[in-house]
Amino acid sequence: MTIAGIRATRPALGGTGLTLAVLSAATFGTSGTFASSLINAGWSPAAAVIVRITLSALVLTVPALLQLRGRWALLRRGAGRMAAYGLVAVAGCQLFYFNAIERMPVGVALLLEYLGAVLVVGWLWLRHGQRPRRLTVAGAVTAIAGLAMVLNLAGSARLDPIGVMWGLLAAVGLAIYFLLSAAVDEEPLPPVVMAWGGMCVGAAVLAALGWLGVLSMTATASNVDFLGHRVSWIVPVLGLSLVAAVIAYVAGIGAARRLGAKLASFIGMAEVLFAVLFAWLLLGQLPSAVQFVGGAFILAGVTLVRLDELHGTQTDIAERPEAQVYAAQLVDAGTAKH
Repeated sequence: MTIAGIRATRPALGGTGLTLAVLSAATFGTSGTFASSLINAGWSPAAAVIVRITLSALVLTVPALLQLRGRWALLRRGAGRMAAYGLVAVAGCQLFYFNAIERMPVGVALLLEYLGAVLVVGWLWLRHGQRPRRLTVAGAVTAIAGLAMVLNLAGSARLDPIGVMWGLLAAVGLAIYFLLSAAVDEEPLPPVVMAWGGMCVGAAVLAALGWLGVLSMTATASNVDFLGHRVSWIVPVLGLSLVAAVIAYVAGIGAARRLGAKLASFIGMAEVLFAVLFAWLLLGQLPSAVQFVGGAFILAGVTLVRLDELHGTQTDIAERPEAQVYAAQLVDAGTAKH
């Protein structure tokens, strides 16, 4: 086996994965802009989420069925993982987060949720023996510090214990989202199918909770304020569903499979940066100097984790028996020439 063949056996850490991860973070970052116009018009957060997920599932139905044509066994084999993805990563994570922001500031809830990236590192260490190296630890500390600055947590905020519990559960849901997205079998479900199945399960779970009265369901069909204009409620709903869900989830699954759960979860923190950027460009909410510094910290943390991944890949390749045999063959060949 050649060195190129050995390298190909590992998930790609290059351009496509990074592009998909940034695309996923950017599109997830638009959700606040779209959702705020609905919520300000009288929609409950749960109603906005259910409409978002249901419409996304409908949009993905035809592409998913086309990809499954003739390969229905894939759906049977991946049904358990897809159900867990929809139950925890789609429905659970959002439900936990909404419960958290009812009891604490949004910034604190987001910080707790994005501790999911640290949980991913911990799970990979405990379950798969992938002990975090110094660069990953440094990157995690740097990125979390930057996240705190971007979310402007300098002020004193009273922490509700129940709110903290919901925020930590949201972190668990986020970690499971990245771990399930990154998991691959011999013949894994295509990202479109995985996202579609998860949306179907998530929409069904949230609708059932709404029907039971656990979630508040309020929606109106009146025009809403969106980017300084009065528009139909359909406009933000389409943006929330097509951009902030369909593209975001499909790209996120594709990125996690190429980059692995750890690196994808840290790049996912860029969602907060994009949310601040969109609020600045579209809503005129200028970020503070501290938020700019925090953004630099997040990017630095992601870069450290990325460098650690690249270093780990080179080390693993060098330590593989195939690589050592191939290197020995090159040495023998060079010796024979002389």
